[in-house]
Amino acid sequence: MTPKRILIIDDDDGVREIIQISLEVAAGWEVITACCGSEGLVLAETKQPDAILLDVMMPDMDGATTFKHLQANPKTQNIPTILLTAKAKMSEKQQFIQLGVTGVITKPFEAMDLVDQICTLLQWAN
Repeated sequence: MTPKRILIIDDDDGVREIIQISLEVAAGWEVITACCGSEGLVLAETKQPDAILLDVMMPDMDGATTFKHLQANPKTQNIPTILLTAKAKMSEKQQFIQLGVTGVITKPFEAMDLVDQICTLLQWAN
């Protein structure tokens, strides 16, 4: 079976690295990373990942704006996108879900639980 390809879009180098290591080691997935929304949009279109993990709060282009651009592009609109956010309130999570994202994972998260959370949200067999 071909390993899943995940695109991480997050402006925090440390967070990107932790997620990348977690997904590669725990699940054997291929991980592509982008440090900003605009880079993520290019990589999403060219690499066609199986899913995107997208940080909500980033400079220049935030996660919601990046997601809207992904949705506007026929080549990326069907890629499941999970938002990563430090905002844990249910009302805020609901707003994100209403945007059309596949799910929301709250930071900080346990690195070892991340694969299970992603598989659950995307309904992937783990």
